[in-house]
Amino acid sequence: MVPILELGPEEIMQFFGPEREKRHLVSIHQVPDDLIHAVLAAEDGRFYKHHGIDPRGILRALYTNLRHGAIRQGGSTLTQQLAKNYFLTPERTLSRKINEAILSVIIEAIYEKDDILEIYLNEIYLGQKGSVSINGVGEASSFYFDKPVKKLTLPEAATIAGLIKGPNHYSPYVDKSRCKDRRNMVLKAMNRKGWLTDNQLKAALSAKVEPAGFKIQGNKAPYFIDYLSRQIETLYPTEVLNSLGLSIHTTLDMQVQTAAELALEKGLAHLEKSNPALRREKVEEKLQGAIIVMQPKTGYILAMVGGRDYKASQFNRITQSRRQPGSAFKPLVYLTGLEEFTPASRLSNDPKTYMINGKTWEPKNFLPSDEFNVSMREALAKSYNLATVDLAMKIGLEKIVNTTTGFHFSTPVKPYPSLALGAFEVIPLELARAYCVFAADGMQSYPLSLKDVTDENGNLLKQKHMNIERLTSSSKAFIMSSMLRSVATEGTAMSLINRGISWPVSCKTGTTNDFRDAWFVGFTPDILALVWVGFDNGDSIFTTGSAAALPIWADLMNTIPQYVSENWYKMPAGVVQATVCSESGLSAHKGCPDPEKEIFLKEKDPTVFCPIHKKPGLLDKIFNLIGKDTNDSKN
Repeated sequence: MVPILELGPEEIMQFFGPEREKRHLVSIHQVPDDLIHAVLAAEDGRFYKHHGIDPRGILRALYTNLRHGAIRQGGSTLTQQLAKNYFLTPERTLSRKINEAILSVIIEAIYEKDDILEIYLNEIYLGQKGSVSINGVGEASSFYFDKPVKKLTLPEAATIAGLIKGPNHYSPYVDKSRCKDRRNMVLKAMNRKGWLTDNQLKAALSAKVEPAGFKIQGNKAPYFIDYLSRQIETLYPTEVLNSLGLSIHTTLDMQVQTAAELALEKGLAHLEKSNPALRREKVEEKLQGAIIVMQPKTGYILAMVGGRDYKASQFNRITQSRRQPGSAFKPLVYLTGLEEFTPASRLSNDPKTYMINGKTWEPKNFLPSDEFNVSMREALAKSYNLATVDLAMKIGLEKIVNTTTGFHFSTPVKPYPSLALGAFEVIPLELARAYCVFAADGMQSYPLSLKDVTDENGNLLKQKHMNIERLTSSSKAFIMSSMLRSVATEGTAMSLINRGISWPVSCKTGTTNDFRDAWFVGFTPDILALVWVGFDNGDSIFTTGSAAALPIWADLMNTIPQYVSENWYKMPAGVVQATVCSESGLSAHKGCPDPEKEIFLKEKDPTVFCPIHKKPGLLDKIFNLIGKDTNDSKN
């Protein structure tokens, strides 16, 4: 038993190693035929015909995998699975596979088939309840359907059997649609085996997936704990984690975590109250949201809220969902643009029609605008779609894709014009990590849920090294942070000041087509937080990121004053300030009526003077002096 500690430290949970298992033993006679048939149909249809290994099954799996060019089907029998899980280590080696086959034959020689099946049904891993693994069909029946195994219905039995292939992937608590698809595959396999009539199959296929729900045993930050339990296994060897007396010091700040949970629930409740169309009766269909709070320079996760109700859904929308970022992706377009342009460069905000693969594409701004020639800074601040597409076309879509490659998005990014407007899917944690690059002087850190692990004597255990890599220069990161600060001072997030955010903030709103996703990402040198709001099924929320996600972000920040200050970034040596004409974006002269200060990469300091306005000549200067003298004499 390992106590997990936050940096305070305050104990937030007891974490158990692989021995932390929960099971309810059942005899083979208590297990209904439907469940037995479902398990056999899903995992080993020839169980009662082979002697531990099934050459026919191996050949069938080999043929299927070769035909699809990927691993689609395994050839292991139930007995082989039992041997692997009960006696062997999980590594995939030829020697382990040979030992597995030998043990399977030995087991079959010693035990009766029903005895082997009974042991299997009581040992098989079928899911996770926090840090506790659910083992055996008896415990799974209680966990998923709150009933003894003998009372399972046919669809419920098929659901449990379908979990064996991937308990957390197909869990009804994670994704009901995916769970139902897998259940139906099992039902159809039972029908092919003759264990179901066509009428029984038809009725079972139409049944809803309705898990019972379960009680969370007082876990604090449950979504964070789930993420931690997975991440720690990637950073430390299994034999180390199995040791007694270990203390895991997390990056979690419980004050920030509590504030994030309260801000999310308050914000979602307000949205539902203000718009009845957002209300849903069923828990699994309710409006959802998620928050991740990080320290940009370290990658430490201070808080993680993966949904509004962990009991209703353990699906972590920060780490598992894939949503379109919309305008929240635009900063990566503008970062790419800094290779050729400057914050003062002019972009066309005029409507245009593009021909894409023989089809027309006509992007539009969210709101009509009479500004048809805007600077890069203004285009990003006001989130102009037309100007952003203009920039993307000028620099080239492939260059934007190359930029995103360095940010390690796990979802594919294609060079389509709509990429400029965030029309592809991202994992929210990865989007937050991308923004950390701007906040951390161009460096990208690895999102960490734990700081270190110590043994019972307080000795620090060696951890796998996690790379911190430079993705862009500190100069470009500074300029991006400055441009994103304009979002709050003159752009789509100007309402922050009315919500008590008086300190300097860089930020970006995000809204997708049909208002399916609402985003807000904001940061200072010390803290970054991302908020997402939407429905799991993609229904519209009928509002924008600035109206749905921004208020939640502001509410959160106002309740954690220890992380906010007037501190701001110092201008790097590679950045200079110059006076430019606000109309042309080029170096201003005395004839420019509205000059303004702007920052530039040192190598892009403007040297060309504004050609739009007339530069005062000698006669102009004389007339100005005469006029000044005349006015002075009158006074």
